[in-house]
Amino acid sequence: QVQLAESGGGLVQAGGSLRLSCTPSGRSFSIAVMGWYRQAPGKQRESVATLTSGGTINYADSVKGRFTISRDNAKNTVYLQMNSLKPEDTAVYYCNFLDVYLNKYWGQGTQVTVSS
Repeated sequence: QVQLAESGGGLVQAGGSLRLSCTPSGRSFSIAVMGWYRQAPGKQRESVATLTSGGTINYADSVKGRFTISRDNAKNTVYLQMNSLKPEDTAVYYCNFLDVYLNKYWGQGTQVTVSS
């Protein structure tokens, strides 16, 4: 069983910064893609940023230039540095790992609230 533990969410004023982190535990597995998704009230879950094992990064247009995804290979941890936060970034943020067999693993979600 694989579990993903997220941390770093909270309440911040517009223009502020937060850093999310996500670390897996349980059985070992080979990661193909690490990513962050978010879901705002009344909206569908959307991809925010993804990072492949080969180093390819993709960002949603809405966060380009403000958010940075990175990883610590030794810890299998993925981070999301969020700068210049806007009220529209308010959502529950989920980390997601995809293994080489295309199994998906989700974190429990962490709330990010940006006040205006």
